[in-house]
Amino acid sequence: MTFSAHPSADGVWHNIVAVPELIDPAPAAPLQQPALVVRDGVIAWLGEAGALPAAHAQMRRHDGGGALLTPGLVDCHTHLVYAGNRAQEFAQRLAGATYEDIARAGGGIASTVRATRATDAETLFQVASRRLEVLMADGVCAIEIKSGYGLDLATERKQLQVARRLADAHGIVVRTTFLGAHTLPTEFAGRGDAYIDSVCNDMLPVLAAEGLVDAVDVFCERIAFSRAQTERVFNAARVLGLPVKLHAEQLSDMGGAALAARHGAMSADHLEHLSAAGVAAMRDAGTVAVLLPAAYYALRETHLPPIAALRAAGVPMAVATDHNPGTSPTLSLLLAMNMACTLFRMTVDEALAGITRNAARALRIDATHGTLGAGRPANFVLWNVASAAELGYWIGQRPARTLVRQGRVCDSQHAVGA
Repeated sequence: MTFSAHPSADGVWHNIVAVPELIDPAPAAPLQQPALVVRDGVIAWLGEAGALPAAHAQMRRHDGGGALLTPGLVDCHTHLVYAGNRAQEFAQRLAGATYEDIARAGGGIASTVRATRATDAETLFQVASRRLEVLMADGVCAIEIKSGYGLDLATERKQLQVARRLADAHGIVVRTTFLGAHTLPTEFAGRGDAYIDSVCNDMLPVLAAEGLVDAVDVFCERIAFSRAQTERVFNAARVLGLPVKLHAEQLSDMGGAALAARHGAMSADHLEHLSAAGVAAMRDAGTVAVLLPAAYYALRETHLPPIAALRAAGVPMAVATDHNPGTSPTLSLLLAMNMACTLFRMTVDEALAGITRNAARALRIDATHGTLGAGRPANFVLWNVASAAELGYWIGQRPARTLVRQGRVCDSQHAVGA
């Protein structure tokens, strides 16, 4: 079914349970019998059912069946468009090889680059669509999709064009990120600065001019790019008026988070080796910490990100899947939520904010996503659970009852009562 063929969500949604922390503005007291009105695809009103304005009284009624109501989830860090998989590297890591060992031997990101370069755009669209459909069934209403598996102009363009097409085909908000500085392609072996020249001068200006880039990212790490090279990319982004973000402190402390914060970065992501100075810089800049527990799990890391320090500093923490073929082959944001609680010791409230409000902030779409309130597009989920804790508690379940994206009811398993 095409997105436009899904039924409208307009009407009064009642018999639901709301999460007060995810309503904007926050109600003075928890809503006892919430009701939500959708008109012309936008949330027109949210409050106590008994106080429903007369202007909405004759609208169609949707019985939520006592389900839990949350905003649509936001997956703020993914690498969704690529070809192939890296299951063999999974086996190599089990046999003792490290992520860095595999990368230096020509595997890792480079192997996905080879597969993605060799795959046509239509095939990339079809396989990425199937992945996206799984994420959407898990409640995702907005997503970030990075390039970075092309490392040349033609393939980076191909990835970003597919990402834009996914948004149109599936009725989901997609924010695209140019990650041309993901790793050094083989044709530039030993010439990292020359490749950064190509990223800054040959790729980014062209892709930005074509309207394909919403933000710019770099992998700042020993096996990727230095601080100096990262800063060159950030400066090029600034000239084009594009915001930046960073893969930072995943495998070592490179001081990347502080660098990103100095450039007003939207987010710094991974952060397992984040220092106290990096925490302070992110706090001062308002940079969101994006935590990626599925990658931590898949790589069997043992160095935890400094959750307590981030919490104490008031740095907003988001949680994402980091879906990618090498180090986080998961397609469940709820599983990432569970891992954030179990592995990183985040509270349920923190993790739920991490996949809604703070994830939207990490993509700078918090004016329209991540919370519920009048005037926002109707993006919300009704869940077959009794409390928010169950969203992080269950492993492997798909508890979504009703999915509303962009003002349309997008699930097919649950009828909406008249």
